[in-house]
Amino acid sequence: VQLQASGGGLVQAGGSLRLSCAVPGRTSSSYTMTWFRQAPGKAREFVAAIKWSGTNTWYADSVKGRFTISRDKAKNAVYLQMDSVKPEDTAVYYCAAGRVILSSLRLAEAYDDWGQGTQVTVSS
Repeated sequence: VQLQASGGGLVQAGGSLRLSCAVPGRTSSSYTMTWFRQAPGKAREFVAAIKWSGTNTWYADSVKGRFTISRDKAKNAVYLQMDSVKPEDTAVYYCAAGRVILSSLRLAEAYDDWGQGTQVTVSS
C-alpha cells in the first residue's frame, strides 16, 4: 500500500493543523493506520492509531486530549487533527499502515507501508 501524507506546515503554539494520509486502493478492515513522528536527533515515535474499521483508536500520552485520529472510508483517507499544538510537537509526521497485533501497535518496525512524511513546525 502506497501512502501519501500531506497537510504539514508552520503553525503558532496553541493553533491547529490537520494532516491527511491518502490510502490508494482498497484497504482491509484488519489494517491499522498509524501516525508516527520524528524530531531531529530523536527516534521515530508513536503518535496515534486507528483500525481501518474505525472501531478502536490509540494515542500517545503526550498528545491525548489534543490530537484526534479519524478515517474516511469513502475518501480512502486517514486524518490527524492537531489542536493546542506545542513547540515540542515539531517533527516530521509519517503515516503508516499494516496488519499489526495490539502489543506491537506502537512500534515503527511493525509496519510495512509508509508515507513520505510531512513537516510540522510549531513556533513559540
